Amino acid sequence: MKLIKYFTKSFLLFSFIGLLTGCTTVDIEDFAGSEPPLLIEDYFEGETVAWGMFQDRFGNVKTRFKVLMNGEISNNKLTLNEEFIYSDGTTSDRIWEIDILGDGRYEGRAGDIVGKAIGRSAGNAFNFKYKLRLPINGREWVVTLDDWMYLQEDGVLLNIATMSKWGIKLGTLTVSFEKQ
Repeated sequence: MKLIKYFTKSFLLFSFIGLLTGCTTVDIEDFAGSEPPLLIEDYFEGETVAWGMFQDRFGNVKTRFKVLMNGEISNNKLTLNEEFIYSDGTTSDRIWEIDILGDGRYEGRAGDIVGKAIGRSAGNAFNFKYKLRLPINGREWVVTLDDWMYLQEDGVLLNIATMSKWGIKLGTLTVSFEKQ
């Protein structure tokens, strides 16, 4: 009887953890052949503007922002300068160095990124997975981002990124990009 209770409790615990972390994963290859094709080095070369927001896991909008971006390509590397302007008036900058490895593969680095960001592209989609150092209430958290971009007609690029820590979803970033 004790063994049945143990397995029942274990099953319920793992089921609950599965609900918190999500059960499905999107595969970049699901987008192969979709139109219009997205090559981030083409899209982000030159000037781009983005508008976005961060929602916590309950759907509450915590911040809104605008991003002014300028990208340059040299020697199979995209250098992307980002200037964030937040709704509270604060600003921050990030400079991405993204290696274009070919065959839809990318590796990126930036000052607040832990290790390397791993990118994959297929069809109209791009996925970037990385760990980000994020200052929260005077402390630094390392969070994980699963970042998906989808190119739409007329050059609109939509971005949805899930932010998590220890496998628990903290919130969602939603961003819309426009070429200048």
